[in-house]
Amino acid sequence: MRLAFMGTPPFAVPTLDALVEAGHEVVCVVAQPDRPVGRGQKLQSPATVVRARELGIETRQPKGVRTGPFPERFRALNLDLAVVVAYGRILTPYLLESPRLGCINGHASLLPRWRGAAPIERAIAAGDGVTGVTTMQMDAGLDTGDMLCCREVTIGEHDTAPMLRQRLSLVTAELLVETLAGLDGLSPRPQPTEGVTHASPLEKAQGRLDWSQSARATHDHIRAFQPWPSTFSMFRGDTFKVKAARVTEGEGQPGEVLSVKGALVVACGDGAIEVLEAQLPGKKSLPGHVLANGARIQPGEVLS
Repeated sequence: MRLAFMGTPPFAVPTLDALVEAGHEVVCVVAQPDRPVGRGQKLQSPATVVRARELGIETRQPKGVRTGPFPERFRALNLDLAVVVAYGRILTPYLLESPRLGCINGHASLLPRWRGAAPIERAIAAGDGVTGVTTMQMDAGLDTGDMLCCREVTIGEHDTAPMLRQRLSLVTAELLVETLAGLDGLSPRPQPTEGVTHASPLEKAQGRLDWSQSARATHDHIRAFQPWPSTFSMFRGDTFKVKAARVTEGEGQPGEVLSVKGALVVACGDGAIEVLEAQLPGKKSLPGHVLANGARIQPGEVLS
């Protein structure tokens, strides 16, 4: 099948590889433009572009998909299909209708739950025990197209967003190859009208910890928002980043340090967490109890 692949981050790379390995003719990879990264703000190509170059596949990185030369050039490719995984832009009806068979998307949730930009993080933060991947025939809405195939994936109690993202990226690749292989026999199904939730883009302020929540909710928040926007509290007037934790026993005022000997334990609204890894401004990330010892944190102090 003659395809274009549209995807930008590392999450999309396994699908690109799988499509090529399955024998599809991937005529181009479409990704977002290079972005400045790091202190030097050096331009860096998206992971899919780097991989496409290694595979000898043409790449296109339009600044916009609504105007300019890209829409006509895309239609001129005479595609059978476009496969979309985490491209990062909403496609216009003109683009959706350009390939002979339209556009098929691999989305990292069990639709209609967690439509939108951050389904993995939102699922973990909500305490979901199960998520998955849905392939769908794209329409002009935000992840509202008719479903083709679904596969469930269990969310482990200690899964972080990067851990779950890695697993889902492989499932997405497998499921899209299966979807394309069986496309002639699949009947697209409208998404249920009940159970719709939206996974809005992450914002830095959402990393702030609310210690009045239960220990379980706090733990879910911490593992969902790593490595960005990270999770943080205020302590002695500075930002105190909490990078890893686990639920433990303990009761106290929300945010109160209950123990520092062998483990840094902080009270929540219900129960407590052990801070397994934390970081103070300008310092290295350290095991919680090591940081507590170095900063001379005392029981009774409060993270606000």
